[in-house]
Amino acid sequence: MNSELLYSALGWLDLFGIAVFAASGALMAARNGQTLVTFAFFALVTGVGGGTVRDLLIDAPVFWVQDSRVPVLCLGIALLVWITPVRWWKAGAVDWFDAIGLAAYSVFGAAKALQLGIDPVPAAIMGIVTASVGGVIRDLVAGEPSIIVKPELYVTAGALSAFAFVGLAQTGMPGIVAALIAFAAGFALRALAIVKGLALPTYRGAEENDSA
Repeated sequence: MNSELLYSALGWLDLFGIAVFAASGALMAARNGQTLVTFAFFALVTGVGGGTVRDLLIDAPVFWVQDSRVPVLCLGIALLVWITPVRWWKAGAVDWFDAIGLAAYSVFGAAKALQLGIDPVPAAIMGIVTASVGGVIRDLVAGEPSIIVKPELYVTAGALSAFAFVGLAQTGMPGIVAALIAFAAGFALRALAIVKGLALPTYRGAEENDSA
Protein backbone atom coordinates (compact mmCIF):
# COMPACT_ATOMS: atom_id res chain seq x y z
CA MET A 1 0.00 0.00 0.00
CA ASN A 2 1.35 3.43 -0.96
CA SER A 3 0.53 5.17 2.31
CA GLU A 4 1.50 8.64 1.10
CA LEU A 5 -0.86 8.36 -1.87
CA LEU A 6 -3.57 6.91 0.34
CA TYR A 7 -3.29 9.70 2.90
CA SER A 8 -3.53 12.30 0.15
CA ALA A 9 -6.57 10.61 -1.42
CA LEU A 10 -8.37 10.48 1.92
CA GLY A 11 -7.88 14.18 2.64
CA TRP A 12 -11.36 15.00 1.40
CA LEU A 13 -12.80 12.17 3.49
CA ASP A 14 -11.19 13.79 6.52
CA LEU A 15 -12.84 17.15 5.83
CA PHE A 16 -16.14 15.42 5.11
CA GLY A 17 -16.05 13.59 8.44
CA ILE A 18 -15.19 16.79 10.28
CA ALA A 19 -18.04 18.65 8.58
CA VAL A 20 -20.73 16.12 9.43
CA PHE A 21 -19.50 15.76 13.01
CA ALA A 22 -19.50 19.55 13.36
CA ALA A 23 -23.06 19.57 12.03
CA SER A 24 -24.11 16.97 14.61
CA GLY A 25 -22.64 19.13 17.37
CA ALA A 26 -24.36 22.28 16.11
CA LEU A 27 -27.67 20.41 15.76
CA MET A 28 -27.45 19.24 19.36
CA ALA A 29 -26.98 22.87 20.40
CA ALA A 30 -30.03 23.77 18.27
CA ARG A 31 -32.08 21.02 19.86
CA ASN A 32 -31.24 22.43 23.28
CA GLY A 33 -31.95 26.04 22.28
CA GLN A 34 -28.40 27.29 22.87
CA THR A 35 -26.60 30.48 21.85
CA LEU A 36 -24.39 30.96 18.79
CA VAL A 37 -21.31 30.67 21.01
CA THR A 38 -22.48 27.25 22.18
CA PHE A 39 -23.24 26.26 18.58
CA ALA A 40 -19.65 27.11 17.66
CA PHE A 41 -18.18 25.30 20.67
CA PHE A 42 -20.22 22.14 20.11
CA ALA A 43 -19.38 22.11 16.40
CA LEU A 44 -15.67 22.54 17.08
CA VAL A 45 -15.33 20.05 19.92
CA THR A 46 -17.35 17.41 18.05
CA GLY A 47 -15.45 17.97 14.82
CA VAL A 48 -11.92 17.88 16.23
CA GLY A 49 -12.19 16.09 19.58
CA GLY A 50 -11.51 12.55 18.42
CA GLY A 51 -8.76 13.55 15.99
CA THR A 52 -7.06 15.61 18.69
CA VAL A 53 -6.92 12.65 21.08
CA ARG A 54 -5.67 10.41 18.24
CA ASP A 55 -2.85 12.79 17.32
CA LEU A 56 -1.77 13.12 20.95
CA LEU A 57 -1.71 9.33 21.35
CA ILE A 58 0.35 8.69 18.21
CA ASP A 59 2.65 11.65 18.88
CA ALA A 60 1.62 13.54 15.74
CA PRO A 61 1.10 17.31 15.36
CA VAL A 62 -2.50 18.11 16.32
CA PHE A 63 -4.13 18.33 12.91
CA TRP A 64 -6.41 21.33 13.32
CA VAL A 65 -3.65 23.46 14.86
CA GLN A 66 -1.66 22.87 11.66
CA ASP A 67 -4.56 23.39 9.23
CA SER A 68 -6.70 26.51 9.64
CA ARG A 69 -9.32 25.09 7.25
CA VAL A 70 -10.54 22.76 9.99
CA PRO A 71 -11.63 25.31 12.64
CA VAL A 72 -12.97 27.58 9.90
CA LEU A 73 -15.02 24.69 8.53
CA CYS A 74 -16.42 23.82 11.98
CA LEU A 75 -17.33 27.43 12.75
CA GLY A 76 -18.86 27.84 9.30
CA ILE A 77 -21.04 24.77 9.84
CA ALA A 78 -22.15 26.15 13.20
CA LEU A 79 -23.16 29.45 11.58
CA LEU A 80 -24.97 27.63 8.77
CA VAL A 81 -27.07 25.62 11.23
CA TRP A 82 -27.70 28.76 13.30
CA ILE A 83 -29.17 30.74 10.38
CA THR A 84 -31.30 27.97 8.89
CA PRO A 85 -34.92 27.38 9.97
CA VAL A 86 -35.39 24.60 12.47
CA ARG A 87 -37.95 22.94 10.16
CA TRP A 88 -35.09 22.08 7.79
CA TRP A 89 -33.64 19.68 10.34
CA LYS A 90 -35.54 16.54 11.19
CA ALA A 91 -35.55 15.23 14.76
CA GLY A 92 -33.16 12.40 13.89
CA ALA A 93 -30.72 14.58 11.95
CA VAL A 94 -28.10 14.42 14.71
CA ASP A 95 -28.11 10.61 14.58
CA TRP A 96 -27.71 10.50 10.79
CA PHE A 97 -24.98 13.14 10.61
CA ASP A 98 -23.24 11.31 13.43
CA ALA A 99 -23.54 8.00 11.54
CA ILE A 100 -21.91 9.43 8.42
CA GLY A 101 -19.14 11.04 10.44
CA LEU A 102 -18.59 7.87 12.46
CA ALA A 103 -17.93 5.75 9.38
CA ALA A 104 -15.87 8.35 7.53
CA TYR A 105 -13.71 9.30 10.49
CA SER A 106 -13.12 5.69 11.54
CA VAL A 107 -11.58 5.06 8.13
CA PHE A 108 -9.55 8.24 8.05
CA GLY A 109 -8.24 7.85 11.61
CA ALA A 110 -7.05 4.33 10.87
CA ALA A 111 -5.51 5.46 7.57
CA LYS A 112 -3.59 8.29 9.23
CA ALA A 113 -2.24 5.95 11.91
CA LEU A 114 -1.10 3.46 9.26
CA GLN A 115 0.51 6.28 7.27
CA LEU A 116 2.53 7.23 10.35
CA GLY A 117 3.79 3.67 10.82
CA ILE A 118 1.45 2.48 13.58
CA ASP A 119 0.89 -1.29 13.61
CA PRO A 120 -2.43 -2.52 12.13
CA VAL A 121 -4.38 -3.30 15.32
CA PRO A 122 -3.45 -0.06 17.16
CA ALA A 123 -4.10 1.80 13.90
CA ALA A 124 -7.65 0.44 13.78
CA ILE A 125 -8.15 1.42 17.42
CA MET A 126 -6.99 4.94 16.55
CA GLY A 127 -9.73 4.97 13.92
CA ILE A 128 -12.30 4.15 16.61
CA VAL A 129 -10.91 6.85 18.90
CA THR A 130 -10.99 9.39 16.07
CA ALA A 131 -14.62 8.63 15.32
CA SER A 132 -16.12 8.32 18.79
CA VAL A 133 -14.35 10.63 21.24
CA GLY A 134 -15.67 13.89 19.77
CA GLY A 135 -19.26 12.71 20.15
CA VAL A 136 -18.58 11.52 23.70
CA ILE A 137 -17.18 14.96 24.63
CA ARG A 138 -20.18 16.64 22.99
CA ASP A 139 -22.64 14.52 24.96
CA LEU A 140 -20.83 15.07 28.26
CA VAL A 141 -20.73 18.84 27.79
CA ALA A 142 -24.40 18.88 26.76
CA GLY A 143 -25.38 16.80 29.79
CA GLU A 144 -26.75 14.07 27.52
CA PRO A 145 -26.36 10.34 28.23
CA SER A 146 -23.50 9.29 25.98
CA ILE A 147 -24.27 6.74 23.28
CA ILE A 148 -21.09 4.92 24.27
CA VAL A 149 -22.69 3.69 27.52
CA LYS A 150 -25.81 2.43 25.76
CA PRO A 151 -26.15 -1.04 24.20
CA GLU A 152 -27.12 0.50 20.83
CA LEU A 153 -24.59 -0.28 18.10
CA TYR A 154 -22.33 2.76 17.81
CA VAL A 155 -18.69 2.09 18.63
CA THR A 156 -19.21 -1.34 17.05
CA ALA A 157 -20.05 0.31 13.73
CA GLY A 158 -16.92 2.48 13.97
CA ALA A 159 -14.87 -0.59 14.79
CA LEU A 160 -16.26 -2.37 11.74
CA SER A 161 -15.17 0.50 9.47
CA ALA A 162 -11.74 0.84 11.06
CA PHE A 163 -10.85 -2.86 11.17
CA ALA A 164 -12.33 -3.50 7.72
CA PHE A 165 -10.20 -0.74 6.25
CA VAL A 166 -7.02 -1.93 7.94
CA GLY A 167 -7.69 -5.54 6.97
CA LEU A 168 -8.43 -4.71 3.35
CA ALA A 169 -5.45 -2.39 3.13
CA GLN A 170 -3.17 -5.15 4.40
CA THR A 171 -4.25 -7.37 1.50
CA GLY A 172 -2.88 -4.84 -0.97
CA MET A 173 -6.27 -3.55 -2.11
CA PRO A 174 -6.10 0.03 -3.46
CA GLY A 175 -6.55 2.38 -0.55
CA ILE A 176 -9.48 4.34 -1.90
CA VAL A 177 -11.39 1.13 -2.70
CA ALA A 178 -10.71 -0.23 0.78
CA ALA A 179 -11.85 3.09 2.25
CA LEU A 180 -15.14 3.09 0.33
CA ILE A 181 -15.93 -0.51 1.28
CA ALA A 182 -15.08 0.07 4.94
CA PHE A 183 -17.09 3.31 5.05
CA ALA A 184 -20.13 1.61 3.51
CA ALA A 185 -19.94 -1.32 5.94
CA GLY A 186 -19.73 0.85 9.05
CA PHE A 187 -22.42 3.25 7.89
CA ALA A 188 -24.76 0.39 6.97
CA LEU A 189 -24.39 -1.17 10.43
CA ARG A 190 -25.00 2.15 12.18
CA ALA A 191 -27.99 2.87 9.91
CA LEU A 192 -29.51 -0.49 10.83
CA ALA A 193 -29.00 0.34 14.50
CA ILE A 194 -30.82 3.66 14.05
CA VAL A 195 -33.70 2.26 12.01
CA LYS A 196 -34.11 -1.15 13.63
CA GLY A 197 -32.82 -0.40 17.13
CA LEU A 198 -30.11 -3.05 16.92
CA ALA A 199 -28.16 -3.39 20.15
CA LEU A 200 -25.49 -5.53 21.75
CA PRO A 201 -26.50 -7.94 24.52
CA THR A 202 -25.97 -6.49 27.99
CA TYR A 203 -24.40 -8.12 31.02
CA ARG A 204 -26.96 -10.21 32.93
CA GLY A 205 -24.93 -10.93 36.04
CA ALA A 206 -26.25 -7.94 37.96
CA GLU A 207 -29.85 -8.99 37.35
CA GLU A 208 -29.09 -12.52 38.58
CA ASN A 209 -27.55 -11.13 41.75
CA ASP A 210 -30.56 -8.88 42.35
CA SER A 211 -32.98 -11.79 41.98
CA ALA A 212 -30.98 -14.10 44.22
